[in-house]
Amino acid sequence: MVKGEISEMRKAFCLIAVAAVLAAVVGCAPKAMPERAPKMEVPVVKEVEVMPAPAPTPRPVADLGLAPLEERMIISRASLSLVVKDVEGSLEEIRAIVEGLGGYVVSSNSWYEKEQLRARLTVRVPAKELDAALERFKALAIEVERESISGEDVTEEYTDLESRLRNLEAAEKQLLKIMEQAEETEDVLAVYRELVNIRGQIEQTKGRMQYLERMSAMATIDLDLIPDVLAKPLVAAGWRPAGTLAAALRALIRTLQLIADMAIWFVVYALPILILVAIPLALLWFAWRRWRARRRAQ
Repeated sequence: MVKGEISEMRKAFCLIAVAAVLAAVVGCAPKAMPERAPKMEVPVVKEVEVMPAPAPTPRPVADLGLAPLEERMIISRASLSLVVKDVEGSLEEIRAIVEGLGGYVVSSNSWYEKEQLRARLTVRVPAKELDAALERFKALAIEVERESISGEDVTEEYTDLESRLRNLEAAEKQLLKIMEQAEETEDVLAVYRELVNIRGQIEQTKGRMQYLERMSAMATIDLDLIPDVLAKPLVAAGWRPAGTLAAALRALIRTLQLIADMAIWFVVYALPILILVAIPLALLWFAWRRWRARRRAQ
């Protein structure tokens, strides 16, 4: 009887400890503005000793909710519409510039519009090289039709994620301690399920942080290359009078062949049918006329 009561008490203590850890994790969910993560209070029980999770050390600027200017995370994006003399040559030069700056081409698309080549591409360069890249791209153009630069500040979100990650990792350590000291299989499974949930949140948080790091480290540039109107040739490229003459002769021959085919079909197919239909009609017509003439004579 006493042994059973002790087992029930241990089970209850384990559940209380797990609940306390989960409550602390829920309390560290990201908010609109970064705040200092609350210190998690975990009850210390006799059978399962759990030490309180240490409060994460905030950044020196956490109280202000802002990071220093040089540490701020900005996702930069720029857009350029350039009028160039040679679209194909400009494409090659842009690729060389991007590779030289340590960037890469994300996508590239080219097509012919009114017999002139146009192109649109998206490139990514290191954020610190954004201004240099834009200047070098504009130097290739005869005219800059459009230019825009935008940025998204993700510093606060990243700070929130850092705080959340620290709290999740602290909760993970607490759950591992609880699992080591739990004796009942049911208790171990309950803690394990919560541990899997915590680790899933940790992976999601790390993934989002890595994404923000990558996006802020590289700036995205959208380029639209427009051919110069003055560069358009007076005569369309590839014009061949001999080819046009040959095409006209082929069309004439096809027309004559069609007329000949129609004549053959008429003589061989349509004419016999018309004769077969016309003979009975002619006989009926002559018979009607004779009947009418006799009636008048009477």
